[in-house]
Amino acid sequence: MAETEAAEGQPKKKSAAMMTIAGLAILTLLGAGGGWVVGGLVAPNILGAEQAEQAKKAKDEAAQKEGEAGLPHVSTEANNVVQLEPITSNLAYPSENWVRLEVALLFNGPPDVKLAEDIHQDILAYVRTVSLQQIEGPRGFEYLKDDVQERVDLRAQGRVSKVMFRTFVVE
Repeated sequence: MAETEAAEGQPKKKSAAMMTIAGLAILTLLGAGGGWVVGGLVAPNILGAEQAEQAKKAKDEAAQKEGEAGLPHVSTEANNVVQLEPITSNLAYPSENWVRLEVALLFNGPPDVKLAEDIHQDILAYVRTVSLQQIEGPRGFEYLKDDVQERVDLRAQGRVSKVMFRTFVVE
């Protein structure tokens, strides 16, 4: 009797395994077909987005080239601005700290290159006498700006109307 029950149980196990395999195969085919359909619907949108992005880049590059040609440069005789060479020097105390300063001068009349070079050397000499504690924080930077403006006014005798700080880095 045990043998007959065992013989009858095997076909049920085999048919259940076959039904599971067939169900998985059908689900796999449905999933693959659905993925193919969705991919076909989405792929044209992706290609359109890439083409739009390329067109935008080309437009930005053209605008940048056009903008560079149309904007005046900072240091020109037309707008009376002279940008000085960057000033890099160590501080008086602590001497292992360095400062880098870029300054532009706005002249009242036509720019004087010799005067600009003298002002550059004067600012460099002043920066070498400054300590880190004197230029710390926003108030220290304001004092530095005021001191540099005062030195420029003394040197230029009214020919420079404004000192513009472009960069100021302490290392």
